[in-house]
Amino acid sequence: MLWKIVLPVLAAVFAVGSGDLMPGGFRDIDPNNEGVRNALNFAVVQHNRGSNDMFISQVAEVVKAQSQVVAGIKYVITVRMAKTPCTKDSANAVCAIHQDPEKAQPYLCTFTVWSRPWLNDIRLLNQAC
Repeated sequence: MLWKIVLPVLAAVFAVGSGDLMPGGFRDIDPNNEGVRNALNFAVVQHNRGSNDMFISQVAEVVKAQSQVVAGIKYVITVRMAKTPCTKDSANAVCAIHQDPEKAQPYLCTFTVWSRPWLNDIRLLNQAC
């Protein structure tokens, strides 16, 4: 008789605990997905605009990308950033990351971006570097 109570409770605990399977939860997504690339490009531009550094930083590596369907799509993207030799006033130049790790000064950032493409609206909700 006790198993009739315990079994449904355990099933509910496992269902709630597995965030990958929960509808509306965050899911890992391919970093090469077009939505992820657009969100990341937007976040990097905003990051560079808001930084006090005179040099532009670029993405060296995408560590993890996740998405969540909300009233649009929320992306949480963790990246390894590094500095380039380009200054902010050369924004149209294509800049590679410094090969010397001492000059590149790599650092980790997590960007949260909310995108509503049908409204042509994209926002950087949070950045933690």
